[in-house]
Amino acid sequence: MFEKLKEKIEKKKAVVGVIGLGYVGLPLAVAFGDQGFKVLGFEINKRKVDLINSGRSDIDDIKDEQVKKLVQKGLLKATLDFTLLRNADCISICVPTPLSKTKDPDVSYILSAVNQVRKYLHPGQLVVLESTTYPGTTEELILPILEETGLKVGKDLFLSFSPERVDPANKNFTVKNTPRVVGGTTPLCTRITKLFYEQIINKVVPVSSTQSAEMVKLLENTFRSVNIGLVNEVALMCDRLKIDVWEIIQAADTKPFGFMPFYPGPGLGGHCIPIDPHYLSWKLKSLNYYARFIELAGEINSHMPEYVVERVTRILNQVKKTLKDTNILVLGVAYKRDVRDVRESPALDVIKLLQNAGAKVKYNDPHVPSILMNSYIMKSAKLTSALLKKTDCVVIVTDHSAYDYNWIVRNSKLIFDTRNATKLVKDNRGRIIKL
Repeated sequence: MFEKLKEKIEKKKAVVGVIGLGYVGLPLAVAFGDQGFKVLGFEINKRKVDLINSGRSDIDDIKDEQVKKLVQKGLLKATLDFTLLRNADCISICVPTPLSKTKDPDVSYILSAVNQVRKYLHPGQLVVLESTTYPGTTEELILPILEETGLKVGKDLFLSFSPERVDPANKNFTVKNTPRVVGGTTPLCTRITKLFYEQIINKVVPVSSTQSAEMVKLLENTFRSVNIGLVNEVALMCDRLKIDVWEIIQAADTKPFGFMPFYPGPGLGGHCIPIDPHYLSWKLKSLNYYARFIELAGEINSHMPEYVVERVTRILNQVKKTLKDTNILVLGVAYKRDVRDVRESPALDVIKLLQNAGAKVKYNDPHVPSILMNSYIMKSAKLTSALLKKTDCVVIVTDHSAYDYNWIVRNSKLIFDTRNATKLVKDNRGRIIKL
């Protein structure tokens, strides 16, 4: 089975199945299609299936032309029909892995995908989980389900874990030039998975097991979460000490060794950094270990939206205004610069807290035309000089590059900049206050 699948992959005859066509799955599907592989993309969302099959993309990093070209060549097809999994030789599972309200891992999407795979499993298939999860998921949950078919992993079929490393809106690192870690349930599983990803990725790094590969992803994002938590706490300290935290970081960054700059902000957003560390923390609790750094960083980062609103209140008080009935404009609601994704965005919490305090809140985001807030649709306000001039305080939450910060500052009464987006603005006339 190994040799047959190896030959199919090397000759680009293997059919690639991708379950989940979101910000991880669609770039992966396009990358394989670009290399001449026939790709089947499996989705439960009919709107997304119709969109992709019409040659369009809803992912920031994938252009419509890329999808259209592959669809027209017959190299990419999105489908709701999971029976077509029987036609796939290599299957990548790229489904969401959210947290429950109690911050426990929700692996229901993984289990749903794996149960679909099990129905149509046949000898010689490779199954790879890419969804971020806790160490042990692949072997403890997925392997037993697949072996219920009577097929033996490592002999009849192959099972691995390979964590996605997508960084939305990053123009320098794409699927192709971002190294990929792979860990199989057996050495043969690792070998065939490495070969599979080498068709589209410049460097593939094998590790000793699926657990190791799962832990790699959690370490990467826990590293970022903890360091962001540290610098957010430094920002709180600098506020009390009346020191500019941005100046401190810039100066520290001149050290050529032993320092890596992280930057404070209004909180963490996106699917990975606010969530992944809790997968590790949850797993360790089951082993009677309390992950102190993770929990502390999570506590600091999750309270940053409250700190933003507290600072806005203080800023307004200094000009003899109260937050209640004051006009506030939030600039940027996406979780990071130049994307349309609002998952876990701190801007949503900031808006909600401002509204709860009685402020009259509007937002503008060139990438996000509307958001769901408290069961109603809130639409992006048109950014005009008139809007800025009647706003009591502009709060920059997401530093999109499309904004003309010089123009915004000139037309605003007061600005609270949580991202240091206005660092190049020289004539601020005392209007700017930074985090």
